[in-house]
Amino acid sequence: MGREMIDLDARVQAHAGRSIREIFQDSGETGFRDLESEMLRVVAAESPAVVSLGGGAILRAENRAILRASGNCIWLVATAETLANRIAADVATTANRPALTSLGVLDEIRQMLETRQPLYADAADLSIDTSAKSIKQVSDEIVRVCRDRSWC
Repeated sequence: MGREMIDLDARVQAHAGRSIREIFQDSGETGFRDLESEMLRVVAAESPAVVSLGGGAILRAENRAILRASGNCIWLVATAETLANRIAADVATTANRPALTSLGVLDEIRQMLETRQPLYADAADLSIDTSAKSIKQVSDEIVRVCRDRSWC
């Protein structure tokens, strides 16, 4: 696509000099979300890029407004089970992802999806179901859709 790829969580961690887990421990979820919003504002002001956001970035109306104003937003949809399996299979995510509730991982994801899905739908220009697809299949679909819609 010829664009820089930016992982917003990585930007937050680099800016804070701490892992997400450490930010949550030191500053709570609100402190993390404040940093996340700050970094999203910074990234949105930079050159066009492909930006990946953590699942909770959508919770703030300010962030949804930034997404709408900054370009095209693609929601990568997956079932709670698929997301739980992906988290479990990714050692870095498992080590860095703080629990946000006292529920188990799958129940926590289900609860969060119930809250977040309407927000994702509101902010997204397009959704792509990723549940039964490889990373390559999803990335190929994103590139195809972006080219078809003249987004890139």
